[in-house]
Amino acid sequence: MSAVFSHALRFEIADKNPITPVRQSAKRSKIPVILDAAELRRLFDELGLRERAMIVLDALTGIRRSELMGLKWRDVDFMGGRIEITRSVVDQVVGKCKTEASRKPVVIDEHIAQALIAWRQESVYTAPDDWVWASPHKKGNKPLWLSTIMRYYILPAVVRAGIQKRVGWHTFRHTFSSLVKSLGVDAKVVQELVRHASFNTTMNGYTQAFEPSKRQAQEQLANLSCARKQLVTHELLWNVGEE
Repeated sequence: MSAVFSHALRFEIADKNPITPVRQSAKRSKIPVILDAAELRRLFDELGLRERAMIVLDALTGIRRSELMGLKWRDVDFMGGRIEITRSVVDQVVGKCKTEASRKPVVIDEHIAQALIAWRQESVYTAPDDWVWASPHKKGNKPLWLSTIMRYYILPAVVRAGIQKRVGWHTFRHTFSSLVKSLGVDAKVVQELVRHASFNTTMNGYTQAFEPSKRQAQEQLANLSCARKQLVTHELLWNVGEE
């Protein structure tokens, strides 16, 4: 709305921007759902070839759902181990990527490559200009609807895997950044992997610490800050015992 009124000011349609003084909180209304590594493994085991390739790619690269749907086979460089992000698809409409940072290539390892190759061997649409997730109902001319895939394939697999969390497509992007950070990867590298233009977006909006990681950090801090105190306590107890 602010941008609309800015245009109105520029063309002298309005004399002020009433949105300027409006304050909005940047704080999330709820904590994003993330899966741990064990939950991901169980989910992978419950998925068919197509859906497994989707989620392996999504969860191990953090690719956006619109970018996932916008993939064509010519974008995937199996030899070079990378995927070129050149377009996005939202509700069957092909568009540009979200930001300049979004257009950076995505690296893929052999596990992701193997999942994609397994799906390509089963797919009817494998030409370089075919959609990776081509819709058979549209004779390959359009990609699948992600909402349909989530509802009829992913969510039932989530239930079968015994995962009691509210899972959506964005869950896998949040999961990726949090899992990578929990491995001790440099924060700047995490930002590059999720292709965020802003470092703060990665650290504050996406990445969460897992319970074991938080406990380990807390234990390390406690050992560092309480070591001398523990030594003094032991000395006091020894002296009391002698008395």
